[in-house]
Amino acid sequence: MKTIFSSLVILAALSFAGCNSGSNAPSASDSTQTKSSTDTTKAKTAATPISAIVGHYLHLKNALANDDGNDAAVAGKAMVEAMDKLDTSSLTSEQKKAYRDVADDARENAEHIGANAGKIAHQREHFDMLSKDLYDLVKKIGAGQTLYQDYCPMYNNSKGATWISETKDIKNPYLGKEMDTCGSVKEEIK
Repeated sequence: MKTIFSSLVILAALSFAGCNSGSNAPSASDSTQTKSSTDTTKAKTAATPISAIVGHYLHLKNALANDDGNDAAVAGKAMVEAMDKLDTSSLTSEQKKAYRDVADDARENAEHIGANAGKIAHQREHFDMLSKDLYDLVKKIGAGQTLYQDYCPMYNNSKGATWISETKDIKNPYLGKEMDTCGSVKEEIK
């Protein structure tokens, strides 16, 4: 019995260590720095044609990080509405093409998230695909604020997945509160 318990403790420790390698979770001494980096990010926010879409995506990401499938569904529906209202007239031809290339898939994934409030695992599957589309949009069109592409190595049987965040702090939408600081920042997007 002791051997089984010891083995389980070691396995749990290794899983946690593997996930936290390169973690950007703030320590107590970093709290002042974290607050100021978040404040700086918010201060640099400027409107772009896709600002509403990005805002609803970030709401969705935060809901999933908090294991709140109902709030994620609300954000998914709001994201679809923002996509429906997007005025592409101010976009360049290259930006319009980038939007057209991902719009159908992004809308479908946001719709699935919105329609599946009670199925957070299913929402997270669609969030993985949605995050790739949003990354492409933000890179081509701009978000009007500094964003971060984060990476979770543990999601999807250790295949990993990325997401976009408004802060450097890791709040993992794939693993939620179970392992909320699992991951690392891959890229700063300005």
